[in-house]
Amino acid sequence: MAVQLSAWESHRWKFLLAEKLGDFVASITLNRPEVRNAFHSAMVEEWLACFTLLADEPQVRAVVISGAGGSFCAGADLKERNALDVQAWHAQHRLFDRAFEALRSLPMMTIAAVEGAAMGGGFELALACDLMVAAEGARFAFPEVKRGLIPGEGGTQVLARRVGPGRAKLYLASGRTIDAEEAERMGIADLYAPAGKAVEVARGLADEIVVNAPLAVAQAKRAVDLGLGLPLAEGVAIERELYRPLVDTQDRREGVRAFVEKRAPQFVGH
Repeated sequence: MAVQLSAWESHRWKFLLAEKLGDFVASITLNRPEVRNAFHSAMVEEWLACFTLLADEPQVRAVVISGAGGSFCAGADLKERNALDVQAWHAQHRLFDRAFEALRSLPMMTIAAVEGAAMGGGFELALACDLMVAAEGARFAFPEVKRGLIPGEGGTQVLARRVGPGRAKLYLASGRTIDAEEAERMGIADLYAPAGKAVEVARGLADEIVVNAPLAVAQAKRAVDLGLGLPLAEGVAIERELYRPLVDTQDRREGVRAFVEKRAPQFVGH
C-alpha cells in the first residue's frame, strides 16, 4: 500500500526539499545551493507555507532544518534586494517577519543543522530554531552593519540572550565571523558535530526528543519561551499553568504506567 504523504510533504516545493526522517521527524532542506541557499521572496513564501502546514501536522514532533550543497544559508539575496525601492523593501521584510514568526511559533522542537555559512538572515534562521547543531567548518556572522543595516528578524535579541549583551554587541558592531568551535563554546550552538555530520547529529537529537510525550515537550518549550526574561516568580507561575493540563492526559497516565511496568511508553499526543 502506498504511503499517504502529508500536505507539507506532497506540496510541490521549488526551493525546499521536504521529507520525513522516521515516523515523527520532519526534514526541511533549503535548496538554492548555487547561491549558498540565500533566500529571496519566492523562497520565503515557501518557508511560510511550509511552516504553516507543519504547525497543524500531528505526526511531526521535531523538525530538522538544513541547507543543500554544503552551506546552511547565506542570508537574504542582496541581488534581489538591490532592485527594490524602499516601499518594496519594507513589503518584502513584512513577508520575512511572517515566515520567521511562523517558525518560532511551531509547537514542536526545531533543530538547525548548520554546515558551512550561516550569515546574516541565515544566522537568524538558525537562531530562530530551538536548538542548533554546528558542524566543524561552520561559520556564523552578522555582517549587516557593513551594508548599513542591523539584523531584522530577532538576531540582536536572541544573540544577546545566548551570549550576553557585551559579546552580542561585539559581533553585531564588528561583523566578526564566529567559527563552529567558538559558537558551541559560547552557547550559540548547542551541539558540535564533525564536518558533514550536522544533519546526522541533529537527527540523533530529534530521535531523543520524539520518543517523549509530545504534549509535554511542547509545554516545556512554551514554558521556557514565555518565561524568558520574566522575574522568577512569574516564570514559575507560567510553568505551573502549563503543567496542570498535562495531568489529565492519556500520555501522562501512559508514562507513569510504563514506568511502573518497566517498559517503554507509547505516547499518542493526547
